[in-house]
Amino acid sequence: MTRSRRFLCLLALGWLVVPAALADSQNHQSPGAFVAEAFAGDPPTPQTVWLVGDLGEAASEILGHPPNRLRERYWRRGNRSVWILEEVGKERPITVGWILRADEVTGTEVLIYRESRGWEVRYPSFTGQFDGAELTTDLELDRNIDGISGATLSVRAMRNMARLALLLQRHVIANDDP
Repeated sequence: MTRSRRFLCLLALGWLVVPAALADSQNHQSPGAFVAEAFAGDPPTPQTVWLVGDLGEAASEILGHPPNRLRERYWRRGNRSVWILEEVGKERPITVGWILRADEVTGTEVLIYRESRGWEVRYPSFTGQFDGAELTTDLELDRNIDGISGATLSVRAMRNMARLALLLQRHVIANDDP
């Protein structure tokens, strides 16, 4: 095979493979843009909470596995905070922005969806179910979140992230310096 033919074959293969790979990851909004929007263009300085000790154990209980990170960043002004969390749906991470006020969810946005199925979790008809959700004393949501056919693991990941965000918010508020 000549050099130019080999080049054309590789180019044609690239035209087939690259768009398919890009189609799997759907970026809806960057985490930075989400944080800025949540605070009307003036986000506070990010803070960190460490997932160690009792908090790490509770996070493991919620997720069903140890957290992927030992610390989570968040942005907080008053009783309003933003958390950018990731959890694997079926095979790949889903990145979600959570806006919390005191002890309840006030906004949810799927920022990056990398799975090949279950992308319906990014629609407001699904994410809106989390509005007003609170965490019970047994670390469950205080409401039922309806599933989506074919997206069971993505829905489970979303529920677990909501629970984790509320747990972390509860921890941050409880450990506030007066």
